Amino acid sequence: MTEADGTQHGWSDRLPPDRAWKPRSGVSRAARSVEQDRAAGGRHRRVVALDGGKRATGSIAFRVYSRTRRIRAYLRWSEQGRTRERYVGEVDGPSRAANLAQAWTMARAAGFVRDETLPVDSKATSTAVRAVMTANKGRDTKPELLLRSILYRRGLRYRVNARPIPNLRRTADLVFVKARVAVFVDGCYWHGCPDHYRPAMKRSRFWQEKIQGNQARDADTNQRLREQGWSVVRVWEHENPDSAAEKIIGVLERRSTLPPHGSNY
Repeated sequence: MTEADGTQHGWSDRLPPDRAWKPRSGVSRAARSVEQDRAAGGRHRRVVALDGGKRATGSIAFRVYSRTRRIRAYLRWSEQGRTRERYVGEVDGPSRAANLAQAWTMARAAGFVRDETLPVDSKATSTAVRAVMTANKGRDTKPELLLRSILYRRGLRYRVNARPIPNLRRTADLVFVKARVAVFVDGCYWHGCPDHYRPAMKRSRFWQEKIQGNQARDADTNQRLREQGWSVVRVWEHENPDSAAEKIIGVLERRSTLPPHGSNY
């Protein structure tokens, strides 16, 4: 395969580079699931239909054989406690992200996966909207878990889903009490992310007012906490967790309250 700029993929005379198929070392299970969601277009697009009307969530795995020097993609899922897999085809993108997206497209075209169907009583207008609404948990979302894991490994300790100010009914995702730093991990849809929020096509006025209400509450929360001497850090769920962690650590350092490795909050 030759790109317009003359770059060739296919690796006919050498093995594919690791960046084209291997996951990054040290990446958590949750992070790999997020990676699969992004490549597939959402978790709701990773459905593997099983016998008896059951379903499983699929993932793409890669293998490289020295004899062929090709990346082979396989669809994997769990069924009755056992890992099953199905060959999808060969991919030849320059990066793992590109090859995951390519493999998911191939798997969908072959009928190996399908989109989640809406329940009869669902209020969502589409499976994509339902996936966003379902993922809007009050706590322990994947982005939160990833961020907490990184901060914990850096020796930081914190309270989870706590009120920075006890008599103020506002809960932060992470609270550094001694530092007086409150961290909020905002969902892209419910908080109106400028990069990823897309207005609903149906009941648009209702959802617009809902998002605007959330944004107004966020601004009010920021002001109330700052008036009480707190620093507020807001990160979007789509942000790189390592970058988000550095942002938080930077705030702690500026307040001269960064604890030594292993210290409590």
